[in-house]
Amino acid sequence: MEIYKNGKRQRYLEEHSIAHLFSFPIEEFLQIHEYQRDEWIIQEGMRPYFLFYVIEGKAKIYVTHQNGKVSLINFINANDYIGEMELLNDVYYTKGIQASTKTICFAIPIHRYRTQLLEDSKFLRELTKFLSAKATLMATKYSQSLAFPLENRLADFILATADEGVYKEKHVSVCDYLGASYRHLLHVFSQFCNKGYLQKKERNYQIKQYHSLYELAQVLKHK
Repeated sequence: MEIYKNGKRQRYLEEHSIAHLFSFPIEEFLQIHEYQRDEWIIQEGMRPYFLFYVIEGKAKIYVTHQNGKVSLINFINANDYIGEMELLNDVYYTKGIQASTKTICFAIPIHRYRTQLLEDSKFLRELTKFLSAKATLMATKYSQSLAFPLENRLADFILATADEGVYKEKHVSVCDYLGASYRHLLHVFSQFCNKGYLQKKERNYQIKQYHSLYELAQVLKHK
């Protein structure tokens, strides 16, 4: 993890200002953190020291069940918060947050500014909108798992998780997230490769036809 300093920090503050989300001058408190792919932003079960606001990149949310199984449960993208539930709740089991691409975040120290944040009505209104949209997205994902073929859902998943045109996710996690069998998932990947949408490169896949995957994924957006 890298913390931006001096001119680099100032450039991001100017180009990606979030001052409009708060009633008080937040920018003097902000740190800017950069995480590389597969680096943990928050370790599962460990309360975070910061409330994060994602500027660039993507991250994944994991949870470990009582039987030891680890499940991918959701994604984080630009303009999303990380650590908002820990900010709002004194007692909360923290999920694991792992960067899936290079990810750059604003970071607000929770222990120093928690009271100020929770008393800021403007910030709380914006946070409520974010949490509402997040809940709606989770409900939509569940309904899509029942209503749409794996081909459409996998295409959307590949586009959402690819890093610079390369898809690197583990099949076991994807099966769990999409509610598909391992055999069915491999069959659809084989179809995508045969049609030229993807090209297998060792354990990863190179996207060769973005438009074809996009067309499949768009079916989910219009229903």
